[in-house]
Amino acid sequence: MKQLVECVPNFSEGRDLVKIKQITDAIEAVDGITLLDSDPGKDTNRTVVTFVGSVASVEEAAFQGIAKAAEVIDMGSHSGAHARLGATDVCPFIPVSGVTVKDCVDLSHRVAKRVGDELKIPVYLYEDSAQKDDRKSLPVVRAGEYEGLAKKLKDPNWKPDYGPAKFNAKSGATVMGSREFLIAYNINLNTKDQRLASDIAFELREKGRSKRIPNPDSPNLLDGEIVRDEQGKAVKIPGLFKDVKGVGWYIDEFKRAQISINFNNYKISTIHDVFDKACELAVERGIRVTGSELVGLISKEALLMAGRHYLKKQRRTTAVPEADIIECAVQSLGLNDLYPFRSAEKIVEFAVGQTSGQLMGLTSEGFVDELSSNSPAPGGGSVAALAGSLGAALVSMV
Repeated sequence: MKQLVECVPNFSEGRDLVKIKQITDAIEAVDGITLLDSDPGKDTNRTVVTFVGSVASVEEAAFQGIAKAAEVIDMGSHSGAHARLGATDVCPFIPVSGVTVKDCVDLSHRVAKRVGDELKIPVYLYEDSAQKDDRKSLPVVRAGEYEGLAKKLKDPNWKPDYGPAKFNAKSGATVMGSREFLIAYNINLNTKDQRLASDIAFELREKGRSKRIPNPDSPNLLDGEIVRDEQGKAVKIPGLFKDVKGVGWYIDEFKRAQISINFNNYKISTIHDVFDKACELAVERGIRVTGSELVGLISKEALLMAGRHYLKKQRRTTAVPEADIIECAVQSLGLNDLYPFRSAEKIVEFAVGQTSGQLMGLTSEGFVDELSSNSPAPGGGSVAALAGSLGAALVSMV
């Protein structure tokens, strides 16, 4: 099995395309690296980069990307809608094939040590790489953001895992570690009201919200009075979906508010269930979901799960080619709402070349699936050639 690690660093630059290209060029210059995606956001002022390669290649490419970001990004003048801690805000390593979680944990330690030693950037380890339980969660580690980092570094409880406990004004700090495949996903609303997006996000996310008494004059629970306990602390109620993180924001580029969601485990809380519930909650508040957006890549399985879900709701068979199931998911989730959704670029298995679009590269199952579709090829000639080959093989066997 081919050894493959995915790395998805988030860089705090989403507007200057020259700087972004300098960073991705540094990553691509490493032998054995395939750059799968570079997704900049103007309002978040953040770019999510995705690349894959062997453990050794990813180790070098991650360092080179972080080093270039430290060179071209000045956090002292950075602003954006997304929470961030440094020039390279977070750098996760994800096992894809032929590698284990432990391999990626060890990889994160090596890169973190080099970043700390050579670039003098404080590094915190999170998720599977965390050396303390209270550092597993990215939002916890990132609390206070860049603006609160100088104070944070003076606290002995927040001594970085690698690098100096000294404020690096230009580069900030970096969070790094091994984690499972994460899906970054935004749900689009037909409103500019960020508070409505936040209200829905708080209902969906596992962390939940403060309990409130509904305001009869407003559909937004944020307008209700907070319920407090005997000590005066806000009573908290959990959200609807486990392993889901969410916030609401307004993106001027799209002239609309979005519910920004991270799926830490799409098998426990599925994209389609969260999307459907968001649609329901939006209608209750007098607004509508218009579609959704993927940031970075998604696994094929997540879209197949969604496609089968919507086909069943339509009382249609799921015994159709995978391409048709995926197309049903794309249409049902409104993934074309902001710009065209390109499966070859956004589905990780397609992007790394594990699925070939050429007839000669198809498996027997893939050939039959393609034959059953409405595509012009394969046709009679291809079927005749296959039948002839099978006949010749049978004669040879006898």
